[in-house]
Amino acid sequence: MLYPNTLEQKLGFDKLRERLKDACISPLGQSYVEKIKFSENFGLVEKLVSQTAEMQKILQIGENFPSQNYIDATLYLKRAAIEGMLLTQAEFSDIKASLLTIRLCLRFFENEEPEAYPILGEYAKTIRVDKAITDAIDRIIDDRGQIRDSASSELSRIRKRLISEQAGIRKKMDTILKSARSNGWIADDVSLTVRNGRMVIPVAAEHKRKLRGFIHDESATGQTVFIEPTDVFESNNEIRELEYEERREINRILLDLTAQLRPFVPDLQKAYGFLGLMDFLRAKAKLAAEMGAINPPFFNKQFIDWRDARHPLLHLPFQKQGKKVVPLNIELQEKQRILIVSGPNAGGKSVSLKTVGLIQYMFQCGLLVPVAEGSTMGFFQNIFIDIGDEQSLENDLSTYSSHLTNMRHFLAMANRRTLFLIDEFGTGTEPGLGGAIAEAILENLTKSGAYGVINTHYTNLKVLADKTEGLVNGAMRFDGEHLEPLYQLEIGRPGSSFAFEIASKIGLPNAVVDRAKEKLGTQQVNFEKLLKELDIERRVFAEKNIEVGIKERKLAKQLADYTSLKENLENNEKKIVNEAKQKAKTLISDANQLIENTIREIKENKAEKEKTRTVRVELEKFGKKNLELEQVTEPAPAEDIFEPESGDIIPGSYVRIIGQTAIGEVIGLRGKDAEVRIGDLKSTIKLNRLEKVSNKTYKAATGEKKVKTSAKGVDLNERMLNFSFNLDMRGKRGEEALTLVDQFMDNAIMLGYDELRIVHGKGDGILRTLVRNHLRGYSQVSGMQDEHPDRGGAGVTIVKLK
Repeated sequence: MLYPNTLEQKLGFDKLRERLKDACISPLGQSYVEKIKFSENFGLVEKLVSQTAEMQKILQIGENFPSQNYIDATLYLKRAAIEGMLLTQAEFSDIKASLLTIRLCLRFFENEEPEAYPILGEYAKTIRVDKAITDAIDRIIDDRGQIRDSASSELSRIRKRLISEQAGIRKKMDTILKSARSNGWIADDVSLTVRNGRMVIPVAAEHKRKLRGFIHDESATGQTVFIEPTDVFESNNEIRELEYEERREINRILLDLTAQLRPFVPDLQKAYGFLGLMDFLRAKAKLAAEMGAINPPFFNKQFIDWRDARHPLLHLPFQKQGKKVVPLNIELQEKQRILIVSGPNAGGKSVSLKTVGLIQYMFQCGLLVPVAEGSTMGFFQNIFIDIGDEQSLENDLSTYSSHLTNMRHFLAMANRRTLFLIDEFGTGTEPGLGGAIAEAILENLTKSGAYGVINTHYTNLKVLADKTEGLVNGAMRFDGEHLEPLYQLEIGRPGSSFAFEIASKIGLPNAVVDRAKEKLGTQQVNFEKLLKELDIERRVFAEKNIEVGIKERKLAKQLADYTSLKENLENNEKKIVNEAKQKAKTLISDANQLIENTIREIKENKAEKEKTRTVRVELEKFGKKNLELEQVTEPAPAEDIFEPESGDIIPGSYVRIIGQTAIGEVIGLRGKDAEVRIGDLKSTIKLNRLEKVSNKTYKAATGEKKVKTSAKGVDLNERMLNFSFNLDMRGKRGEEALTLVDQFMDNAIMLGYDELRIVHGKGDGILRTLVRNHLRGYSQVSGMQDEHPDRGGAGVTIVKLK
């Protein structure tokens, strides 16, 4: 079901229909265009879209598919079906040309593999053009659309006599013309001509009595007359008779040919339906190519999951101008069925809404759609829209009344298979009442299970979407600094209307804007402010996430390298140990052998002292030669940097525990005890066990930077939870602003941040200069720069810390 009946015009599909008509070659294809309609039959939609996709594939591959002579001959066939009727020579010429196109189409599918074009190939098999009728027509009609001389023996005889008579009369006329020219009756440049189907000579009016013959005509001025000489009068009559005979014979031939055609009319009518379909599909495929449209996966369930969807009516003209449409990414699924889109006026909300409706409508009309690969199409039986002003004087309907009339239909007919689109929900009446009614309607639509997209400025609807399952907020992105729309839909958060900022930009007095803010109340102003700040922080964190992703990839690579190196070292260690064990076994074996030989020699020599001594010396030489350890040169360990420092130990001092290498920072004193931070640990240690060390020693031992600490203990976890790297001081006075900066910097340095963001606004640049000059006094600040233009430019200072 579609609602309202002007849905096509509101979505712009009527313009696409006109484009398709223009792309068709013949009325056959145009008749199919007129029959396009939204289908609620899933199988039919799948078939129609697949047909178009197959034709798109044919055109993309560049196959030799016919591209001309898509002639509509269906009216000729209707006349031919009537007994006694005959078709003209020109009509048979059209039939011959169009039947050739049909046969070429059928031959194309016959020559392709069945799986190449399954739907069109199967349809082509049902079309029959009997060769007998095409051969019969070809025997009568030549390639120029003329009746062949060989169409019948009688026609051949007549034409031969006609040619002979025409040649004879031409010879006579040339003789008469030459004589008249020599007598001065006609000018030298005058030639023979034809009047009323008879050959005549143009003669000057004053000489018309000198040439005997019949006057057929005269010129507009009356100075020239066209005379048929008496000598050729009979010959011209003969030619006229032969022409009548030729015409009668041609009519007889065409009558017979029409009779031969008559039995094949039903098959030919079906064949011309096939030809019209091919023309129609070619037009759809050509339009798809212009739009960059595809056939995404199609499922018989309700959802929307599109990537880089483009509005067709914007994409086509933009493409000619060399521009690009900002694509739309949108997803609606069971738990987030209804999208509440907010944002400033002229930000692209209505275009996005119509893009959703038009693409879904196009697809269920059998057209390919301009979305990117990776998109998938769902199926809806109903599409309801409430777009534009439907006020009517005849029906006594105001703008708001017309909206409520549409909502009544939505509430009565919406179900789980419905897609509804509502533009500027609830407008046209008092905002408070309109917002309340809109909220109640939205709650009922949510219960119906329908899917939809709603554009609104009402805050209560944004809040409802945030806390209700089935609803999800969305925003059209907007450059808050330059007050320019980005035309990008972002799902998951509401958008600000930027009403005050736009009012200021167009020159509305500041006093008026400030007074409006006071009347609105701090709650609504803070809500809008929070939305803008969330947008800024989201973009900042998006960039940070990219940086973290890069670092994670580097870390993963380094970890992989480390793991590979560790495995290599372990394998090498095992090899070395195995080799050492093998050598040890060999040495032990050799040593045992030597010992046994030594014992045997001692026994044999009965332990003579001199011989025993000699054997022992040899045994010692073996040990020194084979078992002596080789020296390994170890690198000298780096000397610890330790510089003691004189003076009392106070909070902020760097200390070392006497007799140990642990170095920490004193963060507080309690009598004779000191609270010391060593890394992430805190410990209480007696003062007499500590010795003071220099900053250099502390940095060498820990690698940490010097940070300012207060005299009292600090709960770092609490500060980290409450700290934001973004400081907004717009509207603050100088002294107040600098106090905020000091507190902000102290916390940032303590928590180890390396980049901060201070929002001071542009204005006259006074607060910006004051803040930056003050920051230059911090030794921890390594640099400052303006934020990216899209996120505030000179109105925001990025602070880099060492």
